[in-house]
Amino acid sequence: MDKKNVLLVCGGGASSGFMAQNIRKAAKKRNIDIDVMARSESEIEDYINEIDVLLIGPHLKYMEADLRAKVEPYHIPAAVIDQSVYGLLDGNKGLDLILELLEK
Repeated sequence: MDKKNVLLVCGGGASSGFMAQNIRKAAKKRNIDIDVMARSESEIEDYINEIDVLLIGPHLKYMEADLRAKVEPYHIPAAVIDQSVYGLLDGNKGLDLILELLEK
């Protein structure tokens, strides 16, 4: 698999940075080449040509339809991270979600 770029959007809190870091660590352990960036949802357009997957922080679930509409024309899969995964900053489960989205 070629290197994949993932954009994790949230309201700009520190937790998404930790989540992104933990997913990168999990990917490294599994020898999977993935880069995860944590950014504000307002920056999606800046990264739309570089990303393969969009992850959405659970507190932005109310924006899911709008965010999906932004990436759909680019055939970028998107999903909201489950609150339990996000709350634990579980990089392995976050990585599993990314891999599922890439298989679709």
